[in-house]
Amino acid sequence: MEEVGLESTFLIYRRQFLKIDIKNDFDLESIMLKYEFAKKVLETEIEILVREFNYNHGYTPVEHIKTRIKSESSIKKKLEKKGYTYNAENIIKHVSDVVGIRIVCSFLSDVYDLVYLIEHSTNIIIQKRKDYIAHPKKTGYSSYHLIVLVPIHLQEKVEFVEAEIQIRTMAMDFWATLDHKIQYKFDKEIPIELQNQMAEYSNIVNELDKKMLELNELVVKYNQEF
Repeated sequence: MEEVGLESTFLIYRRQFLKIDIKNDFDLESIMLKYEFAKKVLETEIEILVREFNYNHGYTPVEHIKTRIKSESSIKKKLEKKGYTYNAENIIKHVSDVVGIRIVCSFLSDVYDLVYLIEHSTNIIIQKRKDYIAHPKKTGYSSYHLIVLVPIHLQEKVEFVEAEIQIRTMAMDFWATLDHKIQYKFDKEIPIELQNQMAEYSNIVNELDKKMLELNELVVKYNQEF
Protein backbone atom coordinates (compact mmCIF):
# COMPACT_ATOMS: atom_id res chain seq x y z
CA MET A 1 0.00 0.00 0.00
CA GLU A 2 1.31 3.48 -0.82
CA GLU A 3 2.49 5.78 1.94
CA VAL A 4 0.66 8.80 0.54
CA GLY A 5 -1.89 10.47 2.80
CA LEU A 6 -0.91 8.44 5.84
CA GLU A 7 -0.21 11.39 8.12
CA SER A 8 -3.88 11.70 9.04
CA THR A 9 -4.12 7.93 9.53
CA PHE A 10 -1.17 7.98 11.89
CA LEU A 11 -2.63 10.89 13.88
CA ILE A 12 -5.89 8.99 14.29
CA TYR A 13 -3.95 5.90 15.38
CA ARG A 14 -2.01 7.96 17.92
CA ARG A 15 -5.16 9.50 19.41
CA GLN A 16 -6.83 6.09 19.62
CA PHE A 17 -3.81 4.40 21.13
CA LEU A 18 -3.51 7.08 23.81
CA LYS A 19 -7.11 6.43 24.90
CA ILE A 20 -6.16 3.79 27.44
CA ASP A 21 -7.15 3.25 31.06
CA ILE A 22 -4.32 5.02 32.84
CA LYS A 23 -3.43 3.93 36.37
CA ASN A 24 -1.14 6.41 38.13
CA ASP A 25 -0.75 8.24 34.79
CA PHE A 26 1.20 5.35 33.25
CA ASP A 27 -0.37 1.95 32.63
CA LEU A 28 2.60 0.19 30.99
CA GLU A 29 0.87 -3.19 31.13
CA SER A 30 -2.05 -1.92 29.02
CA ILE A 31 0.28 -0.36 26.44
CA MET A 32 2.52 -3.42 26.17
CA LEU A 33 -0.51 -5.70 25.79
CA LYS A 34 -1.46 -3.82 22.61
CA TYR A 35 2.10 -4.17 21.31
CA GLU A 36 1.89 -7.91 22.00
CA PHE A 37 -1.35 -8.11 20.00
CA ALA A 38 0.32 -6.22 17.13
CA LYS A 39 3.28 -8.63 17.16
CA LYS A 40 0.95 -11.62 16.81
CA VAL A 41 -0.98 -9.96 13.96
CA LEU A 42 2.25 -9.09 12.14
CA GLU A 43 3.70 -12.58 12.60
CA THR A 44 0.54 -14.13 11.16
CA GLU A 45 0.39 -11.75 8.18
CA ILE A 46 4.06 -12.33 7.27
CA GLU A 47 3.59 -16.09 7.55
CA ILE A 48 0.59 -15.93 5.18
CA LEU A 49 2.48 -13.78 2.66
CA VAL A 50 5.49 -16.11 2.67
CA ARG A 51 3.43 -19.30 2.39
CA GLU A 52 1.42 -17.87 -0.49
CA PHE A 53 4.66 -16.87 -2.25
CA ASN A 54 5.98 -20.40 -1.71
CA TYR A 55 2.78 -21.85 -3.22
CA ASN A 56 2.91 -19.57 -6.25
CA HIS A 57 6.66 -19.79 -6.97
CA GLY A 58 7.66 -23.20 -5.62
CA TYR A 59 10.23 -21.93 -3.11
CA THR A 60 10.39 -19.80 0.01
CA PRO A 61 12.48 -16.59 -0.03
CA VAL A 62 12.90 -16.72 3.76
CA GLU A 63 15.60 -18.52 5.77
CA HIS A 64 14.26 -17.55 9.17
CA ILE A 65 12.15 -14.93 10.97
CA LYS A 66 12.70 -13.49 14.43
CA THR A 67 10.23 -11.29 16.33
CA ARG A 68 10.55 -9.47 19.63
CA ILE A 69 9.04 -6.89 21.96
CA LYS A 70 11.51 -4.30 23.28
CA SER A 71 12.21 -4.66 27.00
CA GLU A 72 11.27 -1.86 29.39
CA SER A 73 14.96 -1.08 29.98
CA SER A 74 15.62 -0.83 26.21
CA ILE A 75 12.62 1.49 25.76
CA LYS A 76 13.85 3.71 28.62
CA LYS A 77 17.37 3.81 27.17
CA LYS A 78 16.12 4.77 23.71
CA LEU A 79 13.93 7.58 25.06
CA GLU A 80 16.78 8.90 27.23
CA LYS A 81 19.11 8.86 24.22
CA LYS A 82 16.57 10.94 22.28
CA GLY A 83 16.10 13.32 25.22
CA TYR A 84 12.54 12.30 26.16
CA THR A 85 10.95 11.45 29.51
CA TYR A 86 9.89 7.86 30.04
CA ASN A 87 6.08 7.96 29.83
CA ALA A 88 3.21 6.49 27.82
CA GLU A 89 2.90 9.29 25.28
CA ASN A 90 6.61 9.38 24.48
CA ILE A 91 6.78 5.61 24.02
CA ILE A 92 4.00 5.78 21.44
CA LYS A 93 5.28 8.93 19.70
CA HIS A 94 9.02 8.37 19.69
CA VAL A 95 9.75 4.62 19.83
CA SER A 96 8.66 3.11 16.54
CA ASP A 97 10.32 -0.29 17.06
CA VAL A 98 8.79 -1.58 20.30
CA VAL A 99 7.51 -4.37 18.05
CA GLY A 100 10.25 -5.67 15.77
CA ILE A 101 10.40 -8.42 13.18
CA ARG A 102 13.55 -9.45 11.31
CA ILE A 103 13.24 -11.44 8.11
CA VAL A 104 16.44 -13.09 6.87
CA CYS A 105 16.54 -14.17 3.21
CA SER A 106 18.91 -16.31 1.16
CA PHE A 107 19.55 -13.91 -1.69
CA LEU A 108 19.47 -10.18 -2.39
CA SER A 109 16.58 -10.53 -4.86
CA ASP A 110 14.53 -12.21 -2.12
CA VAL A 111 14.77 -9.07 0.02
CA TYR A 112 13.02 -6.98 -2.60
CA ASP A 113 10.48 -9.75 -3.25
CA LEU A 114 9.55 -9.55 0.44
CA VAL A 115 9.32 -5.75 0.30
CA TYR A 116 6.96 -6.10 -2.68
CA LEU A 117 4.74 -8.59 -0.79
CA ILE A 118 4.48 -6.30 2.23
CA GLU A 119 3.80 -3.26 0.05
CA HIS A 120 0.81 -5.04 -1.47
CA SER A 121 -0.57 -6.44 1.78
CA THR A 122 -4.01 -5.08 2.64
CA ASN A 123 -3.34 -5.65 6.35
CA ILE A 124 -0.13 -3.62 6.72
CA ILE A 125 0.24 0.13 6.18
CA ILE A 126 3.75 1.31 5.35
CA GLN A 127 4.51 4.58 7.11
CA LYS A 128 8.26 5.00 6.44
CA ARG A 129 11.04 3.11 4.69
CA LYS A 130 14.83 3.19 4.72
CA ASP A 131 16.77 1.28 2.08
CA TYR A 132 20.16 0.79 3.72
CA ILE A 133 21.02 -1.69 0.96
CA ALA A 134 21.02 1.00 -1.71
CA HIS A 135 22.38 3.54 0.80
CA PRO A 136 24.41 1.76 3.53
CA LYS A 137 25.28 3.47 6.82
CA LYS A 138 28.81 4.84 7.37
CA THR A 139 29.85 1.58 9.02
CA GLY A 140 28.61 -0.42 6.01
CA TYR A 141 25.43 -1.64 7.73
CA SER A 142 22.95 -2.87 5.09
CA SER A 143 19.30 -3.82 5.53
CA TYR A 144 15.84 -2.79 4.33
CA HIS A 145 13.74 -1.17 7.07
CA LEU A 146 10.00 -0.58 7.06
CA ILE A 147 8.06 1.26 9.76
CA VAL A 148 4.49 -0.02 9.48
CA LEU A 149 1.11 0.35 11.12
CA VAL A 150 -0.53 -2.92 12.17
CA PRO A 151 -4.28 -3.06 12.86
CA ILE A 152 -5.40 -4.76 16.06
CA HIS A 153 -9.09 -5.60 16.42
CA LEU A 154 -10.33 -4.93 19.93
CA GLN A 155 -13.86 -5.41 21.27
CA GLU A 156 -15.42 -2.26 19.85
CA LYS A 157 -12.75 -0.68 17.65
CA VAL A 158 -9.69 -1.14 15.48
CA GLU A 159 -6.44 0.51 16.53
CA PHE A 160 -3.17 0.86 14.61
CA VAL A 161 0.12 0.02 16.31
CA GLU A 162 3.58 0.90 15.00
CA ALA A 163 6.15 -1.81 14.28
CA GLU A 164 9.48 -2.12 12.51
CA ILE A 165 10.29 -4.76 9.87
CA GLN A 166 13.91 -5.42 8.94
CA ILE A 167 14.62 -7.49 5.82
CA ARG A 168 18.14 -8.63 4.96
CA THR A 169 20.23 -11.47 3.56
CA MET A 170 22.16 -13.97 5.70
CA ALA A 171 25.40 -12.15 4.87
CA MET A 172 23.88 -8.80 5.89
CA ASP A 173 22.56 -10.37 9.10
CA PHE A 174 26.06 -11.62 9.96
CA TRP A 175 27.48 -8.14 9.46
CA ALA A 176 24.60 -6.42 11.30
CA THR A 177 25.28 -8.56 14.39
CA LEU A 178 28.92 -7.45 14.46
CA ASP A 179 27.97 -3.84 13.70
CA HIS A 180 25.52 -3.85 16.63
CA LYS A 181 28.13 -5.19 19.06
CA ILE A 182 30.71 -2.61 17.98
CA GLN A 183 28.18 0.25 18.16
CA TYR A 184 27.40 -0.54 21.81
CA LYS A 185 31.09 -0.37 22.77
CA PHE A 186 31.05 3.39 22.08
CA ASP A 187 28.96 5.95 23.99
CA LYS A 188 29.57 8.50 21.25
CA GLU A 189 30.08 8.18 17.50
CA ILE A 190 32.45 5.46 16.30
CA PRO A 191 35.91 6.88 15.38
CA ILE A 192 36.33 7.66 11.66
CA GLU A 193 39.26 5.26 11.29
CA LEU A 194 37.17 2.39 12.62
CA GLN A 195 34.16 3.42 10.51
CA ASN A 196 36.31 3.31 7.38
CA GLN A 197 37.63 -0.14 8.22
CA MET A 198 34.14 -1.44 8.98
CA ALA A 199 32.87 -0.04 5.66
CA GLU A 200 35.74 -1.78 3.85
CA TYR A 201 34.91 -5.15 5.41
CA SER A 202 31.22 -4.57 4.71
CA ASN A 203 32.06 -4.24 1.01
CA ILE A 204 33.53 -7.74 1.14
CA VAL A 205 30.26 -9.03 2.65
CA ASN A 206 28.26 -7.21 -0.05
CA GLU A 207 30.42 -8.74 -2.78
CA LEU A 208 29.69 -12.17 -1.32
CA ASP A 209 25.96 -11.41 -1.55
CA LYS A 210 26.34 -10.51 -5.22
CA LYS A 211 28.34 -13.66 -5.95
CA MET A 212 25.76 -15.84 -4.20
CA LEU A 213 22.98 -14.18 -6.23
CA GLU A 214 24.91 -14.87 -9.46
CA LEU A 215 25.34 -18.49 -8.38
CA ASN A 216 21.63 -18.84 -7.69
CA GLU A 217 20.76 -17.36 -11.09
CA LEU A 218 23.07 -19.91 -12.75
CA VAL A 219 21.36 -22.74 -10.86
CA VAL A 220 17.92 -21.48 -11.98
CA LYS A 221 19.12 -21.16 -15.57
CA TYR A 222 20.62 -24.66 -15.51
CA ASN A 223 17.39 -26.20 -14.18
CA GLN A 224 15.32 -24.42 -16.83
CA GLU A 225 17.55 -25.72 -19.65
CA PHE A 226 17.64 -29.29 -18.41
